Amino acid sequence: MENVIECNNLTHYYGKRKIYEDLSFTVPKGKILGLLGKNGTGKTTTINILSGYLKPKAGECRIFGQDITTMDPIEKRRIGLLLEGHVQYTFMTIEQLEKFYSAFYPNWDNTVYYELMKKLKVAPNQRISNMSCGQRSQVALGIILAQNPELLILDDFSLGLDPGYRRLFIDYLKEYAVAEGKTIFVTSHIIQDMERFIDDCIIMDYGKILIQDSLDNLYKSFNCYEFETQNEQINLDTSLFINTEVYRNKVRTYTFGEDAEVYQALNQKQIDPASLKKVDMSLEDIFIGLTGKY
Repeated sequence: MENVIECNNLTHYYGKRKIYEDLSFTVPKGKILGLLGKNGTGKTTTINILSGYLKPKAGECRIFGQDITTMDPIEKRRIGLLLEGHVQYTFMTIEQLEKFYSAFYPNWDNTVYYELMKKLKVAPNQRISNMSCGQRSQVALGIILAQNPELLILDDFSLGLDPGYRRLFIDYLKEYAVAEGKTIFVTSHIIQDMERFIDDCIIMDYGKILIQDSLDNLYKSFNCYEFETQNEQINLDTSLFINTEVYRNKVRTYTFGEDAEVYQALNQKQIDPASLKKVDMSLEDIFIGLTGKY
């Protein structure tokens, strides 16, 4: 499968503080990939490298086969970039903003822009300065979609939106991406939004990628088990069990191991199999299970 984004051995520091070293990942064409990680793990650094605003200390980032730091400006038109929902020229109206931006993009499609404004229930003559933060972020998204880019890089695209609007625009953006064959690289602090939106995900911890996989594979291969024990100091094999939480006599543990491996390992710890049960997980549960952080 053709890769739209290829990042190889990215290394970056801020002063003496290492963000990550030898970080590598790809984004296949037509996929919606979400980057998940706690604050400080390198999400914004990665977005800035992908956008060409930041040059890594080592390694390279290639988009459409070209090094992003030397990409021709004409080629950069193929990339739509949304950084935390910012929109400029707030003194303009919805209509004025569309006409202004359309002059810069030969493939401009105002249909998707006004379709999105209709969902926002804003009039063409409404000024950006009179809109809420959430509405402004969606105007910025509308401008990007109207550019008709092949790749969208979205940083906290649902910033400032209430739950109802978030659901509406996630569904809209998903349908648009699938219908138009777009590739999307997205970050969000709201994991429930990502779960509804993305095909694949990267989960980052400090300095490294813990996993890159499709959501379908993650749901199938990553497991959570609960059981009861009187031993609050229980120690499980860390080569099999990734993270283990103990609260009073209840234990929750996460693993890529299969049922037979788990039963055998717990049996060796003399744990009563009658209390053992597998727990269904959301993407947020998977994230916590892999990172071990709240």
